[in-house]
Amino acid sequence: MLFRYFAVSIPGRPISQFESLNPAVALWLEQIANVRIHGRTRRRPVDLFVAEKPMLKPLPPHAYDCATIDSASVDRQFRVSVDGNRYSVPAAYTGRKLLLKLYPERICLYDGEKLVAEHLRSYDRAQDFEHPEHAAPVLERKRRADEQHLLKRFLGLSPQAENYYRQLAERKLSWRLHLRKIVALADVYGAEKVACALADALAYHAFSSDYIANILEQRERRLPEPGPLHLARKQDLLDLQLPDPDLSVYETEENQTEQGDNADEAKV
Repeated sequence: MLFRYFAVSIPGRPISQFESLNPAVALWLEQIANVRIHGRTRRRPVDLFVAEKPMLKPLPPHAYDCATIDSASVDRQFRVSVDGNRYSVPAAYTGRKLLLKLYPERICLYDGEKLVAEHLRSYDRAQDFEHPEHAAPVLERKRRADEQHLLKRFLGLSPQAENYYRQLAERKLSWRLHLRKIVALADVYGAEKVACALADALAYHAFSSDYIANILEQRERRLPEPGPLHLARKQDLLDLQLPDPDLSVYETEENQTEQGDNADEAKV
């Protein structure tokens, strides 16, 4: 890029980016600017460049650091405030002062010579910018504290809770979720009922919060009380029409029996 920040007016040509000017500027330098007589030196710039070139020194290997340097204090939310915005740093630097290098497009924060955080610079106001890895240690400590509190509450439900927890952890990858649900059930049904449900589930080798919830639900379910027996109306009982019994069946069986007895006597 010949003249990235050099403003040149070319009539009739819209300028969208400075890079689009480079070919035109190169042609202007080659055919006009560098070959005409300079007003003060009375020589052509192209001839002066040939004479001065052996005396030129190489450019520095690194670009010039044009940052504005200041100090920044890290608050308890591991943030630094810059121009009305808040930028995160690693949580380990909470309460410390860091070196701030403010560039037009980014901000860099240093602990001595060590770069600890870098953000794109924002020119808005009241914005918060956080790198996820900066908060990771804090979130991990909070997760462990929550886990310890959850386990303490669960183990306090019953003397058998520890045994149930160990076997649950061996069988379930998501044992934390099951513990959290069982503790929540204790808030609903009470610790005593959950302790009884844990004992039953342990006896049946049922290791899941779903089993505990099912046991509690079954015990809390009330069966409907039996209602009074409704008999038919008296007038309906009086109006019953029963057919006369058929006694001919018995007469036939009696005749057959007598005939059989007579035959047996005759044989004798």
